[in-house]
Amino acid sequence: MLNALGLLKERRFLPLFVTQFLGAFNDNLFKTVMVQFAIYKIFADPKLEQNFTAFATAIGILPFFLLSALAGQLADTHDKAKIIRIVKLAEIGIMIVGAAGLMIAWGGYTVPGLILMLAAVLFLGVHSAFFGPIKYAILPQHLHEDEVLGGTGLVESATYIAILIGTVLGGFMAVQHAAIVVLVVAVIGWVVSLQVPPALREGKELVVSYNPFTSSWRLISGTMHIRRLFLAICAISFFWTMGAVLIIVFNPLAKNVLTADKHVLTLMIALFSIGVAIGSVLINALLKGHTSARYGPASVLAMGGFIVAFSFLCRSWPAAPAGTLYDVMTFIETPRAALVIASLIGIAVTGGMFVVPLYAFLTTTVAKDETARTVAANNVVNAGAMTIGAIGVQGLAIAGVSPENTLLVVAAMCPISAWLAYKLHLACD
Repeated sequence: MLNALGLLKERRFLPLFVTQFLGAFNDNLFKTVMVQFAIYKIFADPKLEQNFTAFATAIGILPFFLLSALAGQLADTHDKAKIIRIVKLAEIGIMIVGAAGLMIAWGGYTVPGLILMLAAVLFLGVHSAFFGPIKYAILPQHLHEDEVLGGTGLVESATYIAILIGTVLGGFMAVQHAAIVVLVVAVIGWVVSLQVPPALREGKELVVSYNPFTSSWRLISGTMHIRRLFLAICAISFFWTMGAVLIIVFNPLAKNVLTADKHVLTLMIALFSIGVAIGSVLINALLKGHTSARYGPASVLAMGGFIVAFSFLCRSWPAAPAGTLYDVMTFIETPRAALVIASLIGIAVTGGMFVVPLYAFLTTTVAKDETARTVAANNVVNAGAMTIGAIGVQGLAIAGVSPENTLLVVAAMCPISAWLAYKLHLACD
């Protein structure tokens, strides 16, 4: 098998890799600046902070419900590289809206600024809904069969390294500087996308349905009756249900339970991103390029164990003096900080090991002219699962469940993910 890193020398992979990297970086830089500005500068109430994070998550997910089916059909009908270029051109316009929102909010007009920033989040969801099916579906057309898992792992690694860099810069960058950077990166991403090799339609021509509801239903029903795809999509979706809960809970938890400032939050998210990238590469090395769910059950059970550890570490965490927040140095010097960091990295590594092979399943076990629609069907179901997770978090908060106990709910879901992965392993391996 060609060493996966060797793909970075190939034009059939490198431009897509860089385009995906820049898109993930820009998306995360903007959202990090927006969320941290809202939490640390605008809101001063834990419930409002969590509600804002949940609302931003929800509107970012909505386009996946409405547009994934259309995106999958278009990707399997037209040149995927051409669609990538259109999507990246649209990103420039989206970032103009987002940058305007950042500047207006920074200038003191928080309500119109937040409206524009949330509009940009919605449009970024549209952007991702169209780009998501392509970034996986294009790989089987450009790569050999024994390279797809490695390529998928590299794309996932690039995503989380981009999240790492975007998070770090977003945590330290001034709002006015971030507004400029997101525009510049969007333009560079579009220029790089021009180098992605063509990926023309394979197989018979499709009749595209533009009705978002009927097309989504047909797409899901046409995919989920295949047992291996059903199990893979269910496992991925259950994983992202847990992911949605963690995403919504984590930012307010860092501020109000760990009593850490935004720079500590940036450090923790950065370490989490490194962990997922490590897990993505590690699972490819363990499987030696073979698409398999062999390590899925153990990976997600280990993830659950790390989540439990993180929950109990939060309970015994010594809060900063009233009215203050830990900065990076005082946080690191605090007893048990090393254990908190280790548990976060453990969650990330095992999560990456669990989910990467499942995405490879979606693109290697169907015909090449069906890959985008298969990924799109997965995205629709994932969106539903994440919405359930977001609603569940709000329900738990209303019921008075603390963030630490919400983490235990997530840990309790891990055995179900392990069971789904085990069933997939039996069905395909």
